[in-house]
Amino acid sequence: MFARIAGTVLATMALCGASAVPAATTKTPGLFPERWIDGTLAQEPESQVQALDGDTFVIRQSIKTNFEAPFLYLLFGRDRALLVDTGAQGGRIRPVIDRLVAQWLAAKGRARIPLVVAHSHSHGDHVAGDAAFQDRPDTTVIGLGSQDVARFFGIAKWPEDPARFDLGGRVLTVMPAPGHQAAAIMIYDPQLKILLSGDTLYPGRLYIPVNFLADNRASVDRVAAFAARHPIRAVLGAHIEMTRTPGQDYPHEAQAHPDERPLELPKRSIVELQKGLKAPLDVPERPQAHDDFIIYPVAPRPD
Repeated sequence: MFARIAGTVLATMALCGASAVPAATTKTPGLFPERWIDGTLAQEPESQVQALDGDTFVIRQSIKTNFEAPFLYLLFGRDRALLVDTGAQGGRIRPVIDRLVAQWLAAKGRARIPLVVAHSHSHGDHVAGDAAFQDRPDTTVIGLGSQDVARFFGIAKWPEDPARFDLGGRVLTVMPAPGHQAAAIMIYDPQLKILLSGDTLYPGRLYIPVNFLADNRASVDRVAAFAARHPIRAVLGAHIEMTRTPGQDYPHEAQAHPDERPLELPKRSIVELQKGLKAPLDVPERPQAHDDFIIYPVAPRPD
């Protein structure tokens, strides 16, 4: 079971300019101790942080700042920290990350730690905050192309080869996953046995350009083979677009998500996606609904 650090969560929310929601309305079954901000309250913070343990933080950008309401991930090791994604337009993610880093350093009695900024993929709702990190000390922002990603992580043969990325006592596996977008990756963390899946797999509409269906199928096949050999407690993607009613999503650009499905997906969802992708999906805008996600082919895109 994951460590749940409610005190850390609430303290971090306060740092982000948030006030805790009354306990009676926040508890929800699932991995996270608090309910995610979902646009249903008259007042909610610009972002919300929940801790999986003292070295792992999940940040959600408020739907009131951008309908995409993406999730970001901050992982610490002994030697460096990794931020996955910088959010959508309208967000202010750097102050949140700076405060989390300062909090972590204080808890460890340390003065500094380098930060690497990576991306689950290079669509605008995941990279809009990059500019705020370009001048941050001790920070490396990885480029947005697949060649940039491969070069930084040392992936010799893109997209077939995974890479190991050591944060210092915490060795992640970085897996190329083109399909939704050409530079997409997934990241496996053996410390918590979580798979960060970006927009390739999450409780929502899995958009796949029809010209990249073969790439997407191949990526999910590789991830499924990896998952068969490794323990995965939860698949954590970049959005929630599904209600708790199986197979039912919210309208596109919805400004609130009442009765939102939990973020985490079970390991079996990888195989379910793999099987779903074997069906004919060559006609754009003809979705294939599953209980926890919707495979959604769209018109061809350049990348």
